[in-house]
Amino acid sequence: QGQLVESGGGLVQAGGSLRLSCAASGRTFSNYAMGWFRQAPGKEREFVAEISKTGGSTYYADSVKGRFTISRDGAKNTVYLQMNALKPEDTAVYYCAARRTYYTGIFDYWGQGTQVTVSS
Repeated sequence: QGQLVESGGGLVQAGGSLRLSCAASGRTFSNYAMGWFRQAPGKEREFVAEISKTGGSTYYADSVKGRFTISRDGAKNTVYLQMNALKPEDTAVYYCAARRTYYTGIFDYWGQGTQVTVSS
């Protein structure tokens, strides 16, 4: 059984930055594509970004493109989400997830989430 644990959330002013981490344990996620999602109060969970198994391919939701960067460190079994130029509308619980095939298929593993709050 694998486990994903997010960290790095917090309160930041608009225009600020945060880096989220997603540490994997219980199995090696190097053979999995990794993604970030978020869910704001009263809204459905939405896709944010995904990175391929090798880290060579990434894609982003239009709402975060140019501001957020997803990366991964295989040696640490960790995925990151660097968030810059944060806006109040980025406020949400952020989740990381893993699936076997990049860009398609079901995400098999989910973390419990970390809260990001952006004040105006």
